Amino acid sequence: MLQTFRPLAIAAASIAALSLIGCGQANADKAFGEKVHAYLIEHPEVLVEMSNKLQAKQAAEKASSAKGAINKYRQALERDPRDFVANPNGSITVVEFFDYRCGYCKLAAPQIVDLIQKNPDVRFVFKDFVIFGHDSETAARLVLGAKDQGKTIELHKRLMAEKSLDAAAVMRIAQAMGIDLTKARAVGESEAVTQHLADTHALAEALAIEGTPAFFVGDTMIPGADMHALNLAIDQARAAKAKKASAPV
Repeated sequence: MLQTFRPLAIAAASIAALSLIGCGQANADKAFGEKVHAYLIEHPEVLVEMSNKLQAKQAAEKASSAKGAINKYRQALERDPRDFVANPNGSITVVEFFDYRCGYCKLAAPQIVDLIQKNPDVRFVFKDFVIFGHDSETAARLVLGAKDQGKTIELHKRLMAEKSLDAAAVMRIAQAMGIDLTKARAVGESEAVTQHLADTHALAEALAIEGTPAFFVGDTMIPGADMHALNLAIDQARAAKAKKASAPV
């Protein structure tokens, strides 16, 4: 009897029935298709189960694809000398793709700064992934242009704290910090920085990053401002390094 079928088998049969109808074989399978339809209406949890299974499959496929892309682009991801890096001697590398006008990036920023300050073993790479327009680009260019002035973390923190960040606010904040605006703007508007931003954007696309923030720790990508997942990935990377260091040669 139809009721004795496993839910996923029933759902699969429904898909088969629908495909047959689409091929002009409605008469042969109409009755069966109607029974399947009736069952699914009576047992909608079958569709939920199908959806969950499909999402899990897609997530696993995406994770596998992301790992391959990370390995392929690891040098550009973790070791681009043009990026600003906090705790450059840290043994665990974390990469963040962010935008200065991204609301979720702003929410995560104070915790990111705290993480950097409290974990000197975490080498933190900042990737300016400009996706929110001209004002975001102005901020990114100024920060990259002022990288050699030794105030990047504090400038980053203040720009992230500004809720309504526009070009005027970027300049006001930088000037209040004593940043040499003439020098920072000259470097920030250079062809080298233009290429840097373009390369970062291309890298984000190659890694299938769909928004900001996006974090990377080893082979793990963490989309969104999920600080719990980020801290867990760091702890796992730290434990893996400790285990490797203690293993007999």
